[in-house]
Amino acid sequence: MLKKSAVGFGGLALLDLLASSARALTPAAATPLPHFAPKAKRVIFLFMHGGPSHVDTFDYKPRLQTDSGQPLPFAKPRVQFAQTGNLLGSPWKFAQHGQSGAWVSELFPHVAGCVDNLAFVKSLHGSNEAHGGALLKIHTGSDTFVRPSMGSWIGYGLGSENQNMPSFITMNPTLGHGGVQNFGSSFLPANYQATRLSVDAAGARLNHLASRDVPDGVRRAELRMLRELNEQQLAVVGRDPELEARIESFELAFRMQTEAPELLDLTGESPLTQKLYGLDDKTTEVFGRQCLLARRFAEAGVRFVQCSHSYWDSHSKLKSQHPELAAQTDKPIAGLLRDLKARGLLDETLVIWGGEFGRTPTAQGTDGRDHNPHGFTWWLAGGGVKPGCSFGATDDFGFYATQDKVHIHDMHATILHLLGLDHEKLTYRYAGRDFRLTDVEGRVVREIIA
Repeated sequence: MLKKSAVGFGGLALLDLLASSARALTPAAATPLPHFAPKAKRVIFLFMHGGPSHVDTFDYKPRLQTDSGQPLPFAKPRVQFAQTGNLLGSPWKFAQHGQSGAWVSELFPHVAGCVDNLAFVKSLHGSNEAHGGALLKIHTGSDTFVRPSMGSWIGYGLGSENQNMPSFITMNPTLGHGGVQNFGSSFLPANYQATRLSVDAAGARLNHLASRDVPDGVRRAELRMLRELNEQQLAVVGRDPELEARIESFELAFRMQTEAPELLDLTGESPLTQKLYGLDDKTTEVFGRQCLLARRFAEAGVRFVQCSHSYWDSHSKLKSQHPELAAQTDKPIAGLLRDLKARGLLDETLVIWGGEFGRTPTAQGTDGRDHNPHGFTWWLAGGGVKPGCSFGATDDFGFYATQDKVHIHDMHATILHLLGLDHEKLTYRYAGRDFRLTDVEGRVVREIIA
């Protein structure tokens, strides 16, 4: 047998490649198993960037209405993003809906028809008053350090159900306020970062998906050569998770060229389905396209799909901005919930709605609300959550979470639990310590689990 010292670089690489030909490329490329039986197989996160006002949407506060114009009868937070004045009652009427009797404002008439499928969490709270820090907190669990995003953690823990598609897709993500960190994989292998998709009225675009006009056999040969070169480097330097993940990402990109274009093409959807999502209306067509694509990706086995909509930051013009933004999303969201349920997918798909924080019940200027991370509302549907329930509460005006408080870490722990993942066991060793999405905190909110 030849000694490695007797051969040059190419020979050394060849010997090492032959000796390791049976070795799996990387454990991360294999589909892991959940820690216990999951209630959900995948997640669709409907992210409302900018912070929708909970007291104008799903957290009805009668006393806020009766005391509108009066001073807040207790102290405001020590740290505020901007100064606010007296209480501002909601300009929109609330009514109870469904057998659950959930209160919903007139901003969301279509979602109101789905409340018996929803689990409201009305006591969510975070730790950052600024958009950037708050976005990082809900997406990565940390507002101070670079950490993997929730979608990356889920992909790392469960893999993809479809080897021809990525485990994590994000549509129209914000490139400000934390930027790529909100959907990046940080120190996790690079193949778990999100695949970014641009969606507008003209359609959906996945950059660099279209291949050059060469036969598949030639592209396959080019990819094989690239893989062999990368594996030669692995044979010399030893295990390199970043390089291994890069090899896997090249392979995935090639496989996606076959399946992704078909998933992005909505022409095969019936006119009735397209209308259900609002694709026939200029007001709803963009977010409706995101929601319909999310259903198709979920159906195809993508683990985590995020649809982003903005910009809900109503420091002023609350009365004109919130109705416009709600109108763009209300029908598509209800369409998604109804479509998933009709196809038998809702029970195994966890749908989440929310922003990075809520808004203050006190007025900023005459027609606005400031950021409020101290108490706000998210809702969840499908995927093992208890339908038609409401958990937690804010104070009489909606400023602070006061009853059954749920921290962002608790929400993350609950999402992972519904997917069959123990948030304390889903760890990754990096720089000499074990990291997890929930850091050293988090409890599963079992009260909203069916």
